[in-house]
Amino acid sequence: MLLNKQLHIVLLALAVPVIALLPLPDFWIAQLNYIGLYALVSLGLVLLTGVGGLTSFGQAAFVGIGAYTTAYLTLNFGLSPWVTLFIGLGLTAISALIVGVITLRMSGHYLPLATIAWGLSLYYLMGNLDALGKYDGLLGLKSLSVGSIDIGQGRLFFVLCWAFLIAGALALVNLLDSRPGRAIRSLKGGTQMAEAMGISTFRYKVTIFLIAALFAAVAGWLLAHFQRTVNPSAFGLKMGIEYLFMTVVGGVGYVWGAIVGAGLVKLLDDYLQVALPALIGTSGSYEVIVFGVALVLVLKYLPDGLWSVVARHFPKPRREVNWLHAPDLPVRAKPAMGEPVLVVDKIRKQFGGLVAVNDISFGIAAGQIVGLIGPNGAGKSTTFNLITGVLSKTSGQVTFRGQDVSDLSSRDISRQGMARTFQHVKMIADMTVLENVAMGAYTRGRSGVLSSMLRTNQAEEQRLMKEAQRQLERIGMGEYLHEQAGNLAMGPQRLMEIARALCCDPALLLLDEPAAGLRHKEKQALAAVLRQLQSEGMSILLVEHDMDLVMDVCDQLVVMEFGTLLTRGTPAEVQANPAVRAAYLGTEH
Repeated sequence: MLLNKQLHIVLLALAVPVIALLPLPDFWIAQLNYIGLYALVSLGLVLLTGVGGLTSFGQAAFVGIGAYTTAYLTLNFGLSPWVTLFIGLGLTAISALIVGVITLRMSGHYLPLATIAWGLSLYYLMGNLDALGKYDGLLGLKSLSVGSIDIGQGRLFFVLCWAFLIAGALALVNLLDSRPGRAIRSLKGGTQMAEAMGISTFRYKVTIFLIAALFAAVAGWLLAHFQRTVNPSAFGLKMGIEYLFMTVVGGVGYVWGAIVGAGLVKLLDDYLQVALPALIGTSGSYEVIVFGVALVLVLKYLPDGLWSVVARHFPKPRREVNWLHAPDLPVRAKPAMGEPVLVVDKIRKQFGGLVAVNDISFGIAAGQIVGLIGPNGAGKSTTFNLITGVLSKTSGQVTFRGQDVSDLSSRDISRQGMARTFQHVKMIADMTVLENVAMGAYTRGRSGVLSSMLRTNQAEEQRLMKEAQRQLERIGMGEYLHEQAGNLAMGPQRLMEIARALCCDPALLLLDEPAAGLRHKEKQALAAVLRQLQSEGMSILLVEHDMDLVMDVCDQLVVMEFGTLLTRGTPAEVQANPAVRAAYLGTEH
């Protein structure tokens, strides 16, 4: 899959010098230069908004930081533009980290509003500082050069600009097909699943915000030396909206969409600025109205952008299987059979005056399957979430393999060797089954963003993929490796979640209603998988409503009613208990 995407970028890289040598008019070369600059900013928004699900209207401000840094330092201190590039990237990184840490904890409409405020603040700061020339800006910048060769204009600049764009696109493709890339792709669907896999979602939000800002800063540096002048008008809120518009129109979730959107909007903008006044008979910025209408139509009829139409006609290539001889991932030491794995001691959860869980206690030994059952509203899911760190406890203690994990987050608990599934299947529908399952092995890898972009992480990637394939085959889903996860029926989706949890190499597996929505045959397959896992020494906590499944596979049952512990015992003891029959299974009249 990755090789196919890389091939497209290589072909584009080969086409750039060919285009530069063609006898095209200088006007068209200039247009291509602007398209390359705009696409570089849009590329960052593909990562931030399309993949990460974070909307930013402030990217033009980061373009301004890159442009003003090089303009000020070259004009006032005579520094080489190549030196100011790195200084500008440093200032942009500091700004992005500060803004990101403050704003990325917000959700809903607050984040876009915060980026608008950031963009406006920087715009008016640039326009009111004497040192930056106020609204007139800074004039007389030198063109970029290498030795005595001027590469800051015309065809040589076209090659330089598109070289940056192609390098950025290749780095982004490499990143998205990696351990941190899968973590980034999980952000858009919410944080609960990602955190349960041991992923720090906030850290990755800040990371992609930083990457998008650096892409914008490079575009600003190039723009300053291409135009040889810098003023605030190019970095205001209007341009921030236009960059997002380009990305959405082209295809906010596609790397190629950034180039398509930038090209279409730039060419259409120039055409409409001439055609509309001639058509209407008066001057004005009527193209803004057209773009507004076009955006509404795109969002309604092509929410995934223009490139999605193209991508629809090309089947996704299968990932090259190159990990069969890769070494296995290291495994954690497992508890001996019968050794205490989980001890829940009087855990309690209050929501105001409501006691949802009232001093529940039970334990699980290595190799046991324990069922947590009770009627609707009994507090099972709340108890499950208290154990896994999704909810904080009002009081009580949870001990996992002798360590108190009561105050740990779900991310930290996952790193200790406790893995879970969800009542409603949580997955990344447009990733393959193999890639979804490989997310479970996140905590067993070490590769970072930079190594992924540079593609020096391949040895580890092979080991992660080998482990994901092993777990899928372990539960009988080996034939689904390359299937898109969103195409699976409910039964295979739930088995896929179990395989993903097993990739964490857990000592305790927690399953939240794994039989919900399954047909009879699928429930039988699930029961067989649970017995197989138990035979291999796995400890399992099962929250389930299906009594046939529970009575069939569980060694011990913990019965809850109205947030309290009703009874504990073997399935036979629980079935014979009159209190359980009255509360849950029903009584004979």
